[in-house]
Amino acid sequence: MKRIGIGKRVISIFLFALIVMILIGCSKKDNKANAPMLPIGEISLNSNEASQSNEQAATGKEQKNEHNNEQTIISSGDKLVVDGYDITKATTGTSLKDAYAGYFTMGVAINGSHPSNSTVASDAMAEIMKYHFNSTTFSNLMKPMYLLDQRASMRNYNSGIETPAVNFSSIIDGMEFAKENNIKMRGHVLVWHEQAPDWFFREGYESSGKYVEKETMLMRMENYIKQVLEFTQTQYPGVIYCWDVVNEAVENNEGAYELESGYEIRTNYHSGENLWYKVIGVDYVVKAFEYARKYADPKVKLFYNDYNSFQEAKTQSIYDLVFDLKQKGLVDGLGMQGYMDLVYPEINSGVDNVRSALSKFSDLGLEIHITELTIRSQDKSSQSFRIQADRYEELFKMLIEMDTDGGGPANITNVTFFAIMDEYLFYRNNNNPEYHRLFDGQLQPKPAFYSVLSVVD
Repeated sequence: MKRIGIGKRVISIFLFALIVMILIGCSKKDNKANAPMLPIGEISLNSNEASQSNEQAATGKEQKNEHNNEQTIISSGDKLVVDGYDITKATTGTSLKDAYAGYFTMGVAINGSHPSNSTVASDAMAEIMKYHFNSTTFSNLMKPMYLLDQRASMRNYNSGIETPAVNFSSIIDGMEFAKENNIKMRGHVLVWHEQAPDWFFREGYESSGKYVEKETMLMRMENYIKQVLEFTQTQYPGVIYCWDVVNEAVENNEGAYELESGYEIRTNYHSGENLWYKVIGVDYVVKAFEYARKYADPKVKLFYNDYNSFQEAKTQSIYDLVFDLKQKGLVDGLGMQGYMDLVYPEINSGVDNVRSALSKFSDLGLEIHITELTIRSQDKSSQSFRIQADRYEELFKMLIEMDTDGGGPANITNVTFFAIMDEYLFYRNNNNPEYHRLFDGQLQPKPAFYSVLSVVD
């Protein structure tokens, strides 16, 4: 009988402990369920949803801070390993931003098609960004197709609100990263014919609707620009220091541009029509700059950005367009996209060369940014990487010579590389890996990195 009594007490104690453990587990689950989530709702600064932007921005910040606290950093002696990547060499010695501090800021893009695969979602890439760069830009996530919300826009329209709804969740993490690390940002991009959804130009924001009239589209353009500028300037004051207002409006391929303006404004491209031109007409460029100037903070610079600006015919058209924008007081700078390969274009000589275009554009008296810098290599052989390194070195030597701080005529204030690494770690299954960057697929500095640094270090 005595043994049985002891057994009952043991069982009672065990059951009590089990109940306590279950209650503690439930409490933890409840806490986890109440944790802040990445914002995914619609945001429209023209309705009651405006207040939602503040809540979502705050949520995004908490989510990002939570992510930063979970990074895996192993420091052993002089070795630094972050999330399995040895970034010791990548974060040792003179930084690019310090090396070029006497000339221009050094930038790199935040890549990715979603916050979960963006550059700043990788702690290893983020550490390299913080070490080497004092400027950044979104390669994708700030473009209209990522910000515009079709379903919310349709709900707005059906409620009698013509203005489009904008969802800023794609840029929260990147904006928070820039803010927290004092890295300034190039806004990219407000108006571009690509990655602007077709439905944005249609009645009721319906994919099958008719294209709207010019005045309706101008209203939508203005309101979109207003929402984007007001959100970024209110939630992240001082982070964005310039905007690419219009991107790639000039075209010099026969049959793909209009003949009336004298600027050769693009009418179509490889995937179809330029809907900004189709619905608004040639003055869509000027109107975009007018709206941007209207809503931008006076300290924020406005840029026109384009590719193949070194091609002589296109150089002149870009010059003429930007000259007229300057005469109207609408533009502060020109972005020269830096897409090159191991041979073309020539940098210092030849019919189409970068130095000649830079010299021409310097006559505008505006700031010049080298944007989207990418020197392509089709493989990762040591020979290709050596040629690539030589090309980067030749380019940066020329930029130093041409920059006003180096005694030249061009007011170059920023150079931005359009990615940080080869074989982007979130796209490992890509069948077309790229080898265009300063750091390889393991985040090790390539010959190109050392050649860029050697120009001034």
